[in-house]
Amino acid sequence: MAKKHIETQAEWEQAMARRAMELARSELYLQLRYMNAALGALALTPDTDPARGLATNGAALVYGPAWVLRIYRQNRPYLLRGYLHSVLHCVFRHPWLRGRRDPALWGLACDIAAEYALDHLGAAALQRPVGWLRQKTYAELHKSGGLIAAGPIYSALCARSAGELEGLQREFYCDSHRLWPADPQAPAAQMMGRQWEQLGRQTQLSMQQAGRQAGETAGAQALAAQVEAARSRRSYRDFLRRFTVLREEPRLDPDEFDLGTYTYGLRTYGNLPLIEPLETRESRKIRDLVIVIDTSESTAGALVKAFLRETFGILRTSGRFFDRCNVAVMQCDDAVRELTFLHSAEEWERYAAALTLHGGGGTDFRPAFARIAELQKEGTLRELQGILYFTDGKGTYPARPPACQTAFLFVEDGTEPPPSPPWAIRLTLSEQEFLPQPPAAPAIDWQEWDPEELPQL
Repeated sequence: MAKKHIETQAEWEQAMARRAMELARSELYLQLRYMNAALGALALTPDTDPARGLATNGAALVYGPAWVLRIYRQNRPYLLRGYLHSVLHCVFRHPWLRGRRDPALWGLACDIAAEYALDHLGAAALQRPVGWLRQKTYAELHKSGGLIAAGPIYSALCARSAGELEGLQREFYCDSHRLWPADPQAPAAQMMGRQWEQLGRQTQLSMQQAGRQAGETAGAQALAAQVEAARSRRSYRDFLRRFTVLREEPRLDPDEFDLGTYTYGLRTYGNLPLIEPLETRESRKIRDLVIVIDTSESTAGALVKAFLRETFGILRTSGRFFDRCNVAVMQCDDAVRELTFLHSAEEWERYAAALTLHGGGGTDFRPAFARIAELQKEGTLRELQGILYFTDGKGTYPARPPACQTAFLFVEDGTEPPPSPPWAIRLTLSEQEFLPQPPAAPAIDWQEWDPEELPQL
């Protein structure tokens, strides 16, 4: 007869900690039904260090069993907030949107954005005292009239002193960011970010379906705004892929023939290879594309030039051009001011080096779309894949959609982009993606705090 297993203290702690985490998740399910998909997306995983707090990598919510039991006994609302805080980081896609920003300052900006959403959700189980420092921070962020999301918060924090930032770190800390990707642009990290982009879309739809229960509260509206901001923010390099087309081009494809058999035929029969190499290969690249630059007074010239340089650089270095491409760069305010066709990477280089902006009037999108329709009718843009319109969005849109997909690219300035037609793709980009160097950030170190050391919990 087999001996009965005697449960150890560590095993008991793991079992009880998991049950506490499952109870926390269940309570959040009941309080925030529109968050169900996101709350269930993280696998509960015990940490090898039982005393460590919460952390997530987008796939799992890692927790220290001893830490969870202590917090569950002493401060149960903190455990609920910590759970949802980590989930919100993923819903807002904070771990994958850092770009070239300072990691420690970006982490603080993300914590403030997540805590702002938590403090305004209105769920009874998540209530905590909103102290003077939080009230002051939120009021200062509201003064700019912009969206309280991680990107605008980061820009605001760059003007703070190191001492102020350390105080904010202590106030808004809730979970560890140690499992966030070191390189957010790595393929695996971007794939995880795209998965959470889909979950964010599901969350938005659930909030809309919840109607008055979720949509009329200020907290739910703030949450929806941040989800929308996170949805529209993505890697510009990744975004450009949707304008590529799969075509054959004259190029040797080494993956499509057996090199050993080929060389054996040459050795045996002289100039008679047994398998001829394919002289073409299928490639997904850009053939016809239109880039329209809004050159009205409201669009900064330096940022426009930086945007074009970045676009040229991405398309050139990632091999997105066919040997003969057809890209039209159009400058337009309330009329088309300049139209240039570029057919190779070399022509793009020359154009970027001698770029001069023309315009300065009001914004009217209709002349650009009318000119594009003429070019399509003439056959100049016979295989147009799409239109990229770099603008602030404040202008008159055409009544009818164009015959190809169109994206309006906005620069993140802390405010929500103006409404655009339902047929258009909206993408919000950060200045840090185009500027040679991001704004200088005060030197601060990331710290992990014990909840007992933190104020007002």
